[in-house]
Amino acid sequence: MVSGIVAGRLAIVTGAGSGIGRATCQVLSREGATVIAADKNYAAAEQTIKSHAALASGFNDAGDHSALELDVSDSKSVKHAVQKTLEQYKAPPTIVVNCAGITRDNWLLKLSEEDYSRVQDVNLKGTFLVMQAFAQAMADKGKPGSIVNISSIVAKYGNIGQTNYASSKAGVIAMTQSAAKELGKFNIRVNAVLPGFTETPIVETVPEKVMHQMIKMIPLGRMGQPSEIAEVITFLSSDKSSFVTGAAVDVTGGF
Repeated sequence: MVSGIVAGRLAIVTGAGSGIGRATCQVLSREGATVIAADKNYAAAEQTIKSHAALASGFNDAGDHSALELDVSDSKSVKHAVQKTLEQYKAPPTIVVNCAGITRDNWLLKLSEEDYSRVQDVNLKGTFLVMQAFAQAMADKGKPGSIVNISSIVAKYGNIGQTNYASSKAGVIAMTQSAAKELGKFNIRVNAVLPGFTETPIVETVPEKVMHQMIKMIPLGRMGQPSEIAEVITFLSSDKSSFVTGAAVDVTGGF
């Protein structure tokens, strides 16, 4: 019998091909969920399924999990993801985690309109499209659920070279809080997680000198691990957080 705090639930995780998305798939699976790993890079999503199935051995049947190609910024792609999920599992996911995100960093005075728009399209509009489509599927089936949107601590404080990224992630918080008020009547909870400086592919582009300066600002004296963010996401996905909605939870090591 599968055990865990999300046992028997179906979850979809966007941005599942790496970083926090991949770690979230692993922890949700460990805690008993069947996971749909969705990513624009299908091969990376498929690798996530293979890797977390191995890590979750003994917790869940690897055959239940699936990979899905998904461009969160494209409404047609999102609608297709909902349809394919309903066809395959005969029910909508009751856990939706919006991890898909990109950066296109540059100084404000040098940032192109294209790079500004692309970040907004993926990080903010993509979160909206996925949340809207899957919340509708849950509501149509009368299924209670949990949506967890990934913001960032820079949404609160800003960051040099990230006017596009910081504004997109601030929008995710406001969107989360508004959606929580609207979706509560369907017993669908919506929360945001704000990771701090975390070891993901996104931070690999940060110069070493800047990285050392950032770590000095973290009271715990280190970067976070994707799995540490994933544990909080999984808690918010479970009934352990049954009275938590509209929250924005910092996971930053005290940054």
